[in-house]
Amino acid sequence: MRTAIVTGAAGAIGKGVAEELRRQGVKVFVTDLHDGDCAADVTDEAQVKACVEAALKALGGRVDILVNVAGIVGQGLVEDITVADWDKMFAVNCKGTFLFCKYVVPVMKKQKSGKIVNYSSKSGKTGSALMSHYCAAKAAIIGFTQALAYELADYQINVNCVCPGITENTGVWSNVSAGYIQNLGKSREEVVKQFTSKIPLKRLAKVSDVVAVTTFLCSEGADYMTGQAINITGGREMH
Repeated sequence: MRTAIVTGAAGAIGKGVAEELRRQGVKVFVTDLHDGDCAADVTDEAQVKACVEAALKALGGRVDILVNVAGIVGQGLVEDITVADWDKMFAVNCKGTFLFCKYVVPVMKKQKSGKIVNYSSKSGKTGSALMSHYCAAKAAIIGFTQALAYELADYQINVNCVCPGITENTGVWSNVSAGYIQNLGKSREEVVKQFTSKIPLKRLAKVSDVVAVTTFLCSEGADYMTGQAINITGGREMH
């Protein structure tokens, strides 16, 4: 039986990924800040190390899949973003992903196999106004993913990331839409129309869209894919 660790598993996407992997017969260990098989702050090295150790015990000493979903989003004019805001954005989105990779990679190296899927964003490829710190952090995830793909290729460890666009029924969309409603002075319907008008497929992503691509990257079907940043954007991003 394949085994997996999924971070950020209390959110809609993380929960969906964990459920789909289980449906496919994978034994899954989930973690989130205040929930999961082991609650852990992804920005705290000691907590991440303890979480991975707990996962190894629960999963029989093996980790075949690591999915780093945990992340946060924020909005604000660049002159209003505080240093604390900037540091927290990078700590959760980048440091958290780094720490889980740091402690899971040695296990995968011994196995000489593994799948790592990191979470970037469409904003990691094309910047979004009022989200400079978020865009910077998500762009960093793409570079980190590519570097690890090179570093771990000889161990048959595939490292990819996904770049979802705005995904409905998620905490990120709730936060982003509320921010744009306030900052742009538009109604929720107007904000949705503004976003979907830029998307060739004329709709926001569904959680199931993101889950499907993520779990594919965890499968044998993606054995020849590494270092990729896969868009889930309805055609809005094509690079």
